[in-house]
Amino acid sequence: MPGLADFNAAPAADLRPLLTECLAVPRWVDAVIAGRPYASEEALLAGARVDLTDDEVRAAIAGHPRIGEKSARGGVAARWSAAEQSGVDPSLADRLKAANAAYEDRFGHLYLVCATGLSGERVLADLTARLTNPERDELRVVNGELAKIAALRLRKVLHPDDTRGS
Repeated sequence: MPGLADFNAAPAADLRPLLTECLAVPRWVDAVIAGRPYASEEALLAGARVDLTDDEVRAAIAGHPRIGEKSARGGVAARWSAAEQSGVDPSLADRLKAANAAYEDRFGHLYLVCATGLSGERVLADLTARLTNPERDELRVVNGELAKIAALRLRKVLHPDDTRGS
């Protein structure tokens, strides 16, 4: 579905699965669809900014693979995730696995970061630093990371052949 005009004109039933791949929060998907037509890509991205509830954050996290692992789901979100994590060096796998386990023990959900453009060392440093966050603060951090991922993926919906920002 290249371009904003096609996005604005597409039937909601066609957009719903693509938007769910961007952010698996039904309220967000409904809001993005209801906000059409968008005058510009910037207006779409602004309209897609939403503060998720803690339950929505937890539900959205469930659709993401652990950093350093491949998605078991397959499909477009798995391809996007693999591209987004492409800077994570596989040689860090053991350290990431241990850090992910510590994070999950601490917070009860997997660690999530918008990994596009981040090295594996940077991801590991961020993960380690976030282990000190209070749980409530960490959910707000994850909310921000989900927003970054959703915006990145919305751009991919509009520009599927553009490999920049993968």
